Amino acid sequence: MRTLKLGSKGPDVMELQATLKKIGYEPGPIDGIFGAKTESAVKAFQSNYGLTVDGIVGPKTYNALEPFLLGYDTYTIRPGDTFYNIAKRYYTTVNAIVTANPNLDPYNLMVGQQIIVPYGIDVVDTNIDYTYETMERDIKGLQARYPFLEVDVAGESVLGKKLYYIKLGNGPNQVFYNGAHHALEWITSPLLMKFIENFSDAYSKGESIRGYSTPSIWNQSTIYILPMVNPDGVNLVLNGLSEDNPYYNELLKWNNTGEPFSKVWEANIKGVDLNHNYDALWEEYRELANELGYDEPGPTRYPGLSPESEPESKAVADFTRNHNFRLVLAYHSQGQVIYWNFQDMAPPEARRIGEIFARISGYELAETYGTASYSGYKDWFIQEYIRPGYTIEVGKGKNPLPISQFDMIYENNEEILLLAAVI
Repeated sequence: MRTLKLGSKGPDVMELQATLKKIGYEPGPIDGIFGAKTESAVKAFQSNYGLTVDGIVGPKTYNALEPFLLGYDTYTIRPGDTFYNIAKRYYTTVNAIVTANPNLDPYNLMVGQQIIVPYGIDVVDTNIDYTYETMERDIKGLQARYPFLEVDVAGESVLGKKLYYIKLGNGPNQVFYNGAHHALEWITSPLLMKFIENFSDAYSKGESIRGYSTPSIWNQSTIYILPMVNPDGVNLVLNGLSEDNPYYNELLKWNNTGEPFSKVWEANIKGVDLNHNYDALWEEYRELANELGYDEPGPTRYPGLSPESEPESKAVADFTRNHNFRLVLAYHSQGQVIYWNFQDMAPPEARRIGEIFARISGYELAETYGTASYSGYKDWFIQEYIRPGYTIEVGKGKNPLPISQFDMIYENNEEILLLAAVI
């Protein structure tokens, strides 16, 4: 994190504000603007943690904040310690400590032993602009709390960012959920990350969510989730274009809209629309795109030089080829609609399942038309595997959707995410 102080702006300020708020310091509105109230909250935190009280988040203050950003602390056992008194000290539960330390005997704690202690706060914030770095830290925090989670990498973006996926469950029925093919649609990443957190929490307690037993889903199915397909694009939208970006000059040329990247950029960092870069009538789409003027890199709809020309789309396709997915969900925004078919290739059960998804979410079930009808991920999946695949467009309005819509979006989609694993 860069040094933050009065006058600083951006997603990292928003994250600082959200973290201060959830640990009891009032930073004012969580708006990404480091104002007087945020400065006062930082000073109060610094005072309580024996730091220089200057209201500036430099390396030492950041180091003190980092455990709260991650959601856990590494604690060294002292004489007389028990999980119960440690839990009280950290405002957490014994179950949370037991879950985070599965190989530890709580009745035989050794002085000097190091353990993971989750704080009694959530890891995934759903009131902030969600950058790649935030997601990466959240994955680390969730993995520490819930060591039963399996985290790996499906590939890398153009700029070398890891395309993380998280595995929930060990059952034979494999499903795959992904988000943020499009940069402006970054709100789909915290949607999937929050689902991972909520599911993991319920599973660690042997509980159900909306009547769905998480232990039963765990044993019946394996859910693979890749929350951010397009991390370079997401960061461009949320952080802006920096001069050290290797595509700096090209991006300035490619964005010929007169609008900032934060309002128009859907593509990856090379100006390719990843959801038009799959081999599902790709040639037909390229001809249409050329007619419509999407014949070179730009903010949206340019399909690239060939199917899977981009490392992000190739990684997602390869990941799919390397598994046996019974069903896939590709999350986008916006419109509150579920697309279920491609060239009448979807199997008969796909419409039935889609109708159930529509009913439980309140979304409309529909078929694509025009430029949206070709070369997307769910199109390719349906074509290659003749299995149910869905593009789910969350939220209402114009992209990028404000984070204020998150609670509504999550409420509409949580049951789909549970049901898709077992239907």
